[in-house]
Amino acid sequence: MAIHLYDMKVGQLDVEVYDDNASLGRAAATEAIAVLRAAIVLNGHANAILATGNSQITMLDALCHADLDWSKVNLFHMDEYIGLPAAHTASFRRFLREKIVDVVHPAAFYGVDGDAVDVPAECQRYAALLQQNPADLCCLGIGENGHLAFNDPPFADFNDPQWVKVVSLDEKSRKQQVGEGHFPTLDAVPRQAITLTIPALLSAKRMLCIVPEKRKAAPVKAALSGPISTTCPASILRTAPHAKLFLDRESASLL
Repeated sequence: MAIHLYDMKVGQLDVEVYDDNASLGRAAATEAIAVLRAAIVLNGHANAILATGNSQITMLDALCHADLDWSKVNLFHMDEYIGLPAAHTASFRRFLREKIVDVVHPAAFYGVDGDAVDVPAECQRYAALLQQNPADLCCLGIGENGHLAFNDPPFADFNDPQWVKVVSLDEKSRKQQVGEGHFPTLDAVPRQAITLTIPALLSAKRMLCIVPEKRKAAPVKAALSGPISTTCPASILRTAPHAKLFLDRESASLL
C-alpha cells in the first residue's frame, strides 16, 4: 500500500508526497496504468514516453507487475547519448529494455538511435514518430540540476521550435551519471546527447513526474519555489495543469 503523506498545488501543478520511494513508485504506476487503460478504451492503443535513471526504477518495477494489455501500448523514451551503442551498459535504450520492454513486451518500443550515422536525420525521424503517435502519457524525472530529459539549464528552451535535437550536456548533469554508477569517470560520460525538447515533453496528454531521493531535494525546491525560468527547467511544470509531481519524504524535505 502506498503511504500518502500530503498533497498540495503549486501554480497549476498537483504535488503528492509519499512516505518513501517504494510508496511513490507504486502510486505513480497506479496512475500511469489508469491513463494507459483509458487511452486503450478510447483509441484501441496507447502511447507512452518513459524516462530512465535510478529515480524511475521503483515506478518501472510496479508497472511491470500491473495488469495491462501491453500488446496495445507503444513505448518511447526521451534521450540518448550520441555515439553510445544500444548494448552499452549506460545506454538508455538498454536500461528500458532491461527494466520494462523485455518484461512486458509492448506492441513496440521506439528507441532513439544515439549511434546513428546521420544524427540530424535521426532527430527528424524521432520527432516525426512522436507527432504521428501523440503521447497519452509521459513519465519523467527531474535532474540534480533541474533538467527535464537532457534539457539542462544552459541549453533549455521553453519555446523550442524543435521536438528532438542535439544538446551539449552540462557538467553537473554528466557528474550525476557518474554518481548514479552508469560511468566510471567524468571523462567517460559523453558530452552530447539527443533529447526530446520541453515542448515535446509537454505535448503528452498526461505527465507524471517521479522524483524520489534526498539528492533531488534542492532541485525540487527550486522547481516549486524559484522563478519559472530555464535556470531550473523543471519549474515549467508549474504551468502544466495536466502534470502531477510525485515526491517522497526525502525529496520533499526542503519544501
